Amino acid sequence: MGSKGRGYRAHEVDGFEVLVGKGDAENDALTFGVAEPRDFWLHVSGPAGSHVIVRNPEGLDELPREVLQRAAELAAWHSKARGSRGKVEVHVCRVADVSKARGAPPGEVQIRRWTAVRVYPKAVEGSEPT
Repeated sequence: MGSKGRGYRAHEVDGFEVLVGKGDAENDALTFGVAEPRDFWLHVSGPAGSHVIVRNPEGLDELPREVLQRAAELAAWHSKARGSRGKVEVHVCRVADVSKARGAPPGEVQIRRWTAVRVYPKAVEGSEPT
């Protein structure tokens, strides 16, 4: 699947499709229009950044560790935390746990429950945009 002309970049990580939003309005469209409730949603904690969706067509309860790590690295890389020298906290939850408050600006969401992982921001080699 190509990402040209879409509001997100598409990557493949160990057989999982990872989608990275390109901007605030595109993040909303990705999270609330493209993603399915059972997909995984990632976003750096604090600074502005892209919403990252990991498709979950098999309905897994959790992502394989390596896929979670790489998706979190992408979330950190595509955020204002990119220049951090240390690890960055990334929130992870199901898309079903993401909501939008009435009147909230584009890209701003609320998450009901989540876990957090700490990663270094970096683009993942071998998962160039498709």
